[in-house]
Amino acid sequence: MMRTRPLKVALLGCGVVGSEVARIMTTHADDLAQRVGAPVELAGIAVRRTGRVRAGVPEELITTDATALVKRGDIDVVVEVIGGIEPARTLITTAFEHGAGVVSANKALLAQDGAALHAAAERHGADLYYEAAVAGAIPLVRPLRESLAGDKVNRVLGIVNGTTNFILDRMDSSGAGYSEALDEATALGYAEADPTADVEGFDAAAKAAILAGIAFHTRVRLDDVYREGMTEVTASDFASAKEMGCTIKLLAICERAADGQSVTARVHPAMIPLSHPLASVREAYNAVFVEAEAAGQLMFYGPGAGGSPTASAVLGDLVAVCRNKLAESTGPGESAYTRLPVSPMGDVVTRYHISLDVADKPGVLAQVATVFAEHGVSIDTVRQQGKDGEASLVVVTHRAADAALSATVEALRKLETVRGVASIMRVEGE
Repeated sequence: MMRTRPLKVALLGCGVVGSEVARIMTTHADDLAQRVGAPVELAGIAVRRTGRVRAGVPEELITTDATALVKRGDIDVVVEVIGGIEPARTLITTAFEHGAGVVSANKALLAQDGAALHAAAERHGADLYYEAAVAGAIPLVRPLRESLAGDKVNRVLGIVNGTTNFILDRMDSSGAGYSEALDEATALGYAEADPTADVEGFDAAAKAAILAGIAFHTRVRLDDVYREGMTEVTASDFASAKEMGCTIKLLAICERAADGQSVTARVHPAMIPLSHPLASVREAYNAVFVEAEAAGQLMFYGPGAGGSPTASAVLGDLVAVCRNKLAESTGPGESAYTRLPVSPMGDVVTRYHISLDVADKPGVLAQVATVFAEHGVSIDTVRQQGKDGEASLVVVTHRAADAALSATVEALRKLETVRGVASIMRVEGE
């Protein structure tokens, strides 16, 4: 039997995502009520400033006093889509203190202060759900947190930023340079006016921190994630990748160490074989590849950003939190029982593609090979081309620790016959 008294929802933020959440709640009110078991009523919408036309959003619900809204006492669920650290953090904790569950899409806040937010939610017997914080409409947080709760996840490898994937896809398919591809992404609305958070990997790093924490049942903060942007990727790098049967993607990689005693989380450009499922992810789509002990290899694919896809994930969480409210229960909270340390990037073991500018004369290859051997880095393949006294040397290594490779490169720079290091890129997905 359906309860007649409605569950009241406060919406914080009414931009691209928030306005779509409000629209769906209004137009699909009857369906939401059936799925929850009670009417779900949008009780108020907090915005920074009034006066802006918001199509389909009831004007009478708009307020600029977000604090008063979450303190009302009759609010059952707060949906936070304003982003940033403050005032989002204070508003969320205030919502918990006043008995409301929270649905958030705030990856930056969760990556930085997720542990404190989970603790506050537990302290007040409230829910904290955040499916929309990681990969838009793609169901990923809940499968990791619930569907795979009985399994052991060893690796999460994914494309979690649509802007960077669009840019790299254009560079790969059309031969465009980075600046040209970025301009196209901006014109199409895929890139912000200031694309720094995307192209420098900050957005993906926040998502990697959240994914690693859930997958490995340990606390991983944004500061624990190694981050490298993709602004230095060139058309020459793509040409080298194609010669290896690879393409280049900006990847978020979370791994459990082979001995199970630590984890790593990193974001950086990498070459991946064209045979890998992630290589075929085009345009602004996201995809995450999960490797679990019992389930094996799983891939989650779909639109990772945008108003409608992100709102879909928000509404899914809203239904879950509302159901929990009716049942007077809460869903899964933070699981950090393993307390595994996060290893530094220097300990990460992977393959490398190194392009060197060298003098075109006898003995150069031998000198370079000696430096690799002295630092314990084994060479898989090497290719040399040159004329008129100049040459390029492309080396692909077997798996080596990042620290050993860094020491090797520094030693190579000191050789008189090495004119410069043109590029260094990791090779993943094998």
